[in-house]
Amino acid sequence: MSTGPHGFPDPFVARCLDDALSSGARVHGITGLQGTGKSTLAAQVVALARARGIAAATLSIDDAYFDHDRRAALARDVHPLLATRGPPGTHDVGLAIATLDALRAGETVALPRFDKLGDRRLPRAQWPQAGPVDLVVFEGWFLGTPPQAEEELATPINALERDEDRDGRWRRYCNDALGRDYPALWRRIDRLLFLQGPGFDIVPQWRWQQEQSMQAAEPGRAGMTRAQVERFVQFYERTSRQAMRTLPGIADRVVRLDAHHHVL
Repeated sequence: MSTGPHGFPDPFVARCLDDALSSGARVHGITGLQGTGKSTLAAQVVALARARGIAAATLSIDDAYFDHDRRAALARDVHPLLATRGPPGTHDVGLAIATLDALRAGETVALPRFDKLGDRRLPRAQWPQAGPVDLVVFEGWFLGTPPQAEEELATPINALERDEDRDGRWRRYCNDALGRDYPALWRRIDRLLFLQGPGFDIVPQWRWQQEQSMQAAEPGRAGMTRAQVERFVQFYERTSRQAMRTLPGIADRVVRLDAHHHVL
């Protein structure tokens, strides 16, 4: 089955929703590397749930990014690479936890929203309201991923780490944050689906497709160039490869995709 231009096939979406409901999950996680279709699938699952009369909402870990100013402070105080959103250590984990807890408790809550083209969190007045809900679909590219062992951090894995993180401070900061701050967030996920792509090498292409879609939706605004996307995905590579190694043994359900988003 292929996602096609409009998303995943209806039977697959129905199976994902039925799996969440039969497990009794209040918070259903969807994870997978950049471009695997997490946001698309989450939106489809929520739309189908609502069509069945089930109150549902979706939340992305991307919407919990620290704002530009907070990351600029991290870049000044810790390491310059922390100015760029994405890796562990650049999220407001407390905000994500508080939002999921409120939804789980049946409260009405404002859902945070992040403007990726503007690289800023939207003002709270622009956050949509959600709740009470029966199901939350929480999506993110590294949900459930554990940190690496210290000895795995010694050798750079790409040009970004080799040239701009020579002493390893940035990757150690991110890995420490992954082990310290995120497990409490992962524990809020009742059931986790891993969309397993063919490997990291396809991520730059998939992420460029995402960038083109965002720019097409808002043609008056500038986004990243292809070269900037190629550099951007290097910020994600280490944790992405850790996710690919570990999540098949952690996730409750694994769905394999080929390079064309065919569900295998």
